[in-house]
Amino acid sequence: MTEAIVKSALSKVMYPGFTKDIVTFGFVNNIEIKGKDVHLTVEITSSAPEVGQQITDDATKELKNVGAGDVAINIKAPQIPREDSSKGRNIAPHVKNFLMVSSGKGGVGKSTTSVNLAVALAAQGLKVGLLDADIYGPNIPRMLGVADVKPEVNGNKVLPIKAYGLEMMSMGALMEEGQSLMWRGAMVMKAIEQFLRDILWSELDVLVIDMPPGTGDAQLTLAQSVPVTVGLTVTTPQTVSLDDSRRSLDMFKKLNIPIAGIVENMSGFIAPDTGVEYDIFGKGTSGPMAEEFDTKIIAEIPIEMSIRTGGDEGKPITFVDPSSESSKRYITAAAAIWTQIQEINANGGVDNASVQPNTPPGVSACSTAPQKAAAPAPQGESCGTGCGCH
Repeated sequence: MTEAIVKSALSKVMYPGFTKDIVTFGFVNNIEIKGKDVHLTVEITSSAPEVGQQITDDATKELKNVGAGDVAINIKAPQIPREDSSKGRNIAPHVKNFLMVSSGKGGVGKSTTSVNLAVALAAQGLKVGLLDADIYGPNIPRMLGVADVKPEVNGNKVLPIKAYGLEMMSMGALMEEGQSLMWRGAMVMKAIEQFLRDILWSELDVLVIDMPPGTGDAQLTLAQSVPVTVGLTVTTPQTVSLDDSRRSLDMFKKLNIPIAGIVENMSGFIAPDTGVEYDIFGKGTSGPMAEEFDTKIIAEIPIEMSIRTGGDEGKPITFVDPSSESSKRYITAAAAIWTQIQEINANGGVDNASVQPNTPPGVSACSTAPQKAAAPAPQGESCGTGCGCH
């Protein structure tokens, strides 16, 4: 019995729900061989007991088939998800946690990040939804390979579209391809609420929400509709992107949303022919900004050809090529985000009561308290009407 024989046998053990085996995923560690006896560790990303049991049964069977004697398999799995403890207004109470993915400007890879983080979270055994709330640029259906799929309607509710172990909904799935959308802010706000309330999401562990760029109506509506567990900012290393990303992080602070961290996209370039990484746009330049907002860079995602082709062809790199460098970084980031969500819930969760409007229905908060309008509030303070304008 040799390590090569053991790995060859284990390469026949598929990870439940995927078409790749546990060796290819890099989950097999600490192989010890004594005669014909084999002891090893399989470090999985799912906390579901049935996943670990299936891998144990399948791996034992394959090892016995090649002549192994005593087989001992140690399954290392993440902690079982806890129920959330968030408080405040929540129009989607069947969703336990909300992850807002934001960016100060467009074109920084926010949707690509949302897709791959959602896939990586689902690979941990979590029930994950992905809401494409980027109303004017709904690209996620194409990135998941479901651009031509229309959702089913159940009564007056809409069923999310399923792909890669995710539940997904997007304005792109509800409108004709190439159709322009010219909506004022009030219509965008209503659409966000309907995406949360009128979609038949399952009992989700986490809903990843890909927001429009900027810090406008959509972001405020989301924060007032559900208690957002964590916010993530996506940026690129260039200064012009960092300037806008600071506004995104500042928005999280003003909306009392805990910051999960920063994803720095286009952080280096990996040459497809040599595998060498070059810092053509800079790398790690988000560090000072992270310190400024008491957070950290949780992933530096390089430019890889397979990320671009995967997005265009509807094949997320984290699913189809989990051994790639970018996939490993997405997977690590997803694990860090989930750990932070668990810690937040263990410490009492989040509460969106402080960002709720306090004016009568149908009355604009900014039109009230005229005496305050003549004397704007100091920088960083609310005007006192609950409109969210500071």
